[in-house]
Amino acid sequence: MIEKFQDMLRKSGCNDCTRNLVVGVSGGPDSLCLLDLLHEAGMRVVVGHLNHRLRPEADQEAEYVRQVAAGYGIPYVEKIEDVAAYAQNHSLSVEEAARNLRYGFLFAEAAKWEAQAVVVGHTADDQVETVLMHLLRGAGLEGLKGMEAWQVPNAWSGEIALARPLLEVWREETVAYCKEHGLHPVIDPSNLERTYFRNRLRHDLVPALEAYSPRLKEKLVRMAKVLRGDQQVLTSILEIAWKGCVCKEGSGFVAFERKAFDEQPVGLQRRLLRKAIATQRPGLRDIGFETVERALEFLQKPDPKGQIDLAAGLRVVEEGNLVWIAAWEADLPEMGWPQVRRDAGSIRLAAPDRVTLAEGWQLNLEEVEDSDEARRLIYENPDPYQTWLDADQMTGAIEVRIRREGDYVRPLGMEGHRVKIADFMINVKMPQRARGGWPLVIYGEEVVWVPGYTTSHTCRVRAETRRIFHLWLARQG
Repeated sequence: MIEKFQDMLRKSGCNDCTRNLVVGVSGGPDSLCLLDLLHEAGMRVVVGHLNHRLRPEADQEAEYVRQVAAGYGIPYVEKIEDVAAYAQNHSLSVEEAARNLRYGFLFAEAAKWEAQAVVVGHTADDQVETVLMHLLRGAGLEGLKGMEAWQVPNAWSGEIALARPLLEVWREETVAYCKEHGLHPVIDPSNLERTYFRNRLRHDLVPALEAYSPRLKEKLVRMAKVLRGDQQVLTSILEIAWKGCVCKEGSGFVAFERKAFDEQPVGLQRRLLRKAIATQRPGLRDIGFETVERALEFLQKPDPKGQIDLAAGLRVVEEGNLVWIAAWEADLPEMGWPQVRRDAGSIRLAAPDRVTLAEGWQLNLEEVEDSDEARRLIYENPDPYQTWLDADQMTGAIEVRIRREGDYVRPLGMEGHRVKIADFMINVKMPQRARGGWPLVIYGEEVVWVPGYTTSHTCRVRAETRRIFHLWLARQG
């Protein structure tokens, strides 16, 4: 037992005897065994106990753990929480609420004590139950790989590790160790209650499955170990895809470049979405299959509103060539689109001319000589922010302004078919936030150029055109 623990201690990363470890101790056999082994190994330990007030014995158990810590001569920290009220207020199960509060407390103490890790007494039996819970919930590889012996970053800290040095030790071994070393663990009667999902797995499902598959628990632990290795390979691939797809990341949002995202296999797209959700909601567990699939379906068949609710206060936003995973309250950064100030009204243009728009953009207009070189540039135009128009067709005033009710455009290539400008912006997936201030070049009552998207069929340069207007948008600097 001691040799196995020392080996796991090295694997879990808890091998620095000069730095503190905050150990979660409930008073049960697993945590008492863990505490004694750490003390015998000469580690610097702080005992942490969350008094959950779920049972009448809770105060007595807290006092017992305090006395155990005093017997070792090591620091003891405690916090009292009303887990039942927290669960009700946050629409959580009692199990999930207790877990959130316990880890929140332990990691807060770890930060105070400048600890290298929070250490908990999860055993191989806990690993089996965790894998089965994820299997029954329909989890993917992320869930079936089970718990890790050393986890940093984790849901509670990017720097302080979560360590589980008993993960290869069976529960019966911790019980035997306590008996052999004169430790007297507290027996929690709630561990026998079938009300809790994990208890039903432990007492009913696992024994039933072992009747079909002897040594089932060993097989599940071995499977989880293999899958953790597979997960490491996939994680390295995911990191490469992440760097290639993410173009913006900040407080409350992650943005994927749409083309790069679409080029990824569906399996990687799922993982990218899961990682994006995890970056914004690090404490969120068990991101459901339906959540990820809803996001993928939206990207394949976008909603006219350009966004949908995802989960946990997050939304998916499609915006031009970007896909955002963002909190509803997050202010998404401006993307430097060409914009006209809302109070600018109509700005008249007369060649040659240059007008300053918002966001550092300038609109330029000049008349160019009809030539072979000019025609080549027109037909090979690589820049959607420049265009050429038939000046012979435009004898009146040219204006630039934002859209108005009733505006329409006859997009190039549609044989003069008229489209409402509002519908056109939706069809070409212009970012919704940019539409209201997008510059439109107007001649008469018609939009003749939507920079970045289309030129009017009416004012296109024809073979018989002799006078040509060249317009282009450029951003200063």
